[in-house]
Amino acid sequence: MKVVNTNSSNSVLSPSLWEGRDGIKFIISGGGTGGHIYPAIAIANELKSRFPKAEFLFVGAQDKMEMQKVPQAGFDIKGLWIAGLQRKLTLQNLLFPVKLISSLWKSRAIIKSFKPDVVIGTGGFASGPLLQTANSLNIPTLIQEQNSYPGITNKLLSKKANKICVAYENLERFFPNEKMILTGNPVRQDLIDIDSKRAEAIQYFNLDPAKKTLLILGGSLGARRVNQLIEKELDFFASQNVQIIWQCGKFYLDEYKKYDSNNVQVLAFIDRMDLVYAAADFVISRAGASSVSELSIVGKPVIFIPSPNVAEDHQTKNAKSIVDKNGALMIKESELDENFNSVFSDLVANENLQKQLSENIKKLAKVNATKDIVDEIVKLIKK
Repeated sequence: MKVVNTNSSNSVLSPSLWEGRDGIKFIISGGGTGGHIYPAIAIANELKSRFPKAEFLFVGAQDKMEMQKVPQAGFDIKGLWIAGLQRKLTLQNLLFPVKLISSLWKSRAIIKSFKPDVVIGTGGFASGPLLQTANSLNIPTLIQEQNSYPGITNKLLSKKANKICVAYENLERFFPNEKMILTGNPVRQDLIDIDSKRAEAIQYFNLDPAKKTLLILGGSLGARRVNQLIEKELDFFASQNVQIIWQCGKFYLDEYKKYDSNNVQVLAFIDRMDLVYAAADFVISRAGASSVSELSIVGKPVIFIPSPNVAEDHQTKNAKSIVDKNGALMIKESELDENFNSVFSDLVANENLQKQLSENIKKLAKVNATKDIVDEIVKLIKK
């Protein structure tokens, strides 16, 4: 696997000859969860900064969150009638062949009409038929895999993709080694320097500056077991004298918004992630790839609670890549009742541990991931 030198200047790959060119077009596909959507938007923003005259089109799955989040970021999007297979026999599964054929036909029509120079996939159901179609039409494709265990869509697409940008080492058993580049995961560029935003963040969230702030992240859709833990431990958190920003997810807001108070803010979703990270003193988080990458950059003491309900338990592997280098703490769901209180109270009381975790997790951050991925896209354009 090629390792990108993130300390090198981007001038070697500077698209100075291309920036003024009219008509460069990019299609970007990825969605279903924030973990696929936000890397796609980060890549698009970096491409837009380099190619101000370029045209962009996103392709997502109908009725998924990308259909709202992408337009909010200022990009056009088209939806495909596609969804994943369920683990049991359902009407959705019976419709899958019909949806797949429909999505392949629509992908072909979109590509023929838009005529992209490069097609980029960040995972999720919609990227499958779109990139498969692009490959069949000999349009250069790049896929970006966020996790330590790839999803089925990217594993299938990797056979014909031109480049595969990955965030973890040792993925040779899934992807052709000669195509892989270790870049890290794209993250929002406003997370690079959050220390200067602390005062603004305290004011934005109306926090008590005399108290420590705990941020709870369950992923864009929410995490039932994490939410149950927080509900159960609200009195314990009060005894620790911490205030809470609790991102419970859109599916759970109605259930937990009753706990909203001066000391506990219950939110379905957080729009200003830069400010919420700046405000946080501690973080409890799932271990999705995007979350792990963001937390490495912001460098706050974190307790990971990986979801066990994902392919090959990849969230635990994501978290372990940080924990094994003393950059974070981890508690498995099965051990929460037994261990959570002692682990959290020890963290709050131990400033040396907090400092150690922050310093070590920052060492693992790949702050140039987005630029390095776009460098690879530029190479495909030049070819």
